[in-house]
Amino acid sequence: MDFMADHYAQKYQEDGYVVLDGLLTAEECDQLRCRMAEIVDGMDVPEHCRITFSTDNDQLKDQGNADYFLTSGDKIRFFFEKGVFDDKGEFTVPRERSLNKVGHALHAHEPLYKKMTHSPQVQGIAKKLGLQSPVILQSMYIFKQPGIGGEVTPHQDATFLHTTPLGRVMGLWVALEDATEDNGCLWFIPGTHNSGISRRMVRTQEGYPLTNFVGQEQTYDDDKFVPAPVKKGGVVLIHGQVVHRSAPNTSDNSRHVYTFHLMETEETRWSPENWLQPTEELPFPALYTT
Repeated sequence: MDFMADHYAQKYQEDGYVVLDGLLTAEECDQLRCRMAEIVDGMDVPEHCRITFSTDNDQLKDQGNADYFLTSGDKIRFFFEKGVFDDKGEFTVPRERSLNKVGHALHAHEPLYKKMTHSPQVQGIAKKLGLQSPVILQSMYIFKQPGIGGEVTPHQDATFLHTTPLGRVMGLWVALEDATEDNGCLWFIPGTHNSGISRRMVRTQEGYPLTNFVGQEQTYDDDKFVPAPVKKGGVVLIHGQVVHRSAPNTSDNSRHVYTFHLMETEETRWSPENWLQPTEELPFPALYTT
């Protein structure tokens, strides 16, 4: 299905990102949000999140967080905003307002999200951009909670999802509500997808911490960032090397998003040092379905 016109494909190649309206209907967005509300209502809060906050327990909590994250690639797991648990491990906000994101295999385990991820429109986008054998690496539901949804500092996705050669990863960031400058839309530096990367997050060989950063994140001129607001149902295509960020959500409105990453597998090497690795239970699934 040819969802994306040629000039949008050209803009993606030139800028490293592009905003497309109308990937989903309002009803489809609401269905995804309703299903996530059901998932959150039934969630079991991980024990490491409820560890009493004290100096002695900081490392235990950090190790629990790191292990929970590193083993989440083939599961559905819950990641919380800062400060939503008191010193007894109880919620300080309603549980539905506590989450930062849910990830990283909604595309595999949740039928509604799987259907959306493999939709004819998504497959059409990938084909328009010339992807021959793309696979789905990961998926996330991001809440950007009103008032407490945290800042995402400038970064490149290839820092975390590294391939040889570079340029094989693309994110699709689907707005389930309007994403505005007030509630924390994405901001980009156009053209930075052509400048390589300066930092990588890699698995450590042994011991704690379980991951480390190699290299240094560059500093970026705030004036070069361009906002990319998107209407409910729209999608932002994000090149793996383009620099982007989002501000805190200081508004009274949430900014729910479903996002996932694709990788072209033709003549591509997925780094064994990446935090995310395919498993026997969940090899990276092919996007194109027969």
